[in-house]
Amino acid sequence: MQTYTIVLPVLLGYIVWILKNQKKDRDANSKGTMLLLRVQMIEYHAKYTKFGNIPSYAYQNFCEMYDAYHALGGNGMVTKMKQEIDELHIKQKGE
Repeated sequence: MQTYTIVLPVLLGYIVWILKNQKKDRDANSKGTMLLLRVQMIEYHAKYTKFGNIPSYAYQNFCEMYDAYHALGGNGMVTKMKQEIDELHIKQKGE
């Protein structure tokens, strides 16, 4: 019984330490993913607003990136870019 009172707190402390480290790793991965999404959306925005239209596949990609970006906690200037992308003419295949 005395062994349990010594080993159990140590084991629980170790588990908490592992979980905290995993959370830090997940947070860093989420932040990196969010930054990569933002860079790609900025590139899409610059390219297609210059053309004045956007292919349907690129529009779909942008919308999916935007949704993922917001799910990760991103916002701000990307919302304005999304509104501007939404205003572009969407080119269908063959146009």
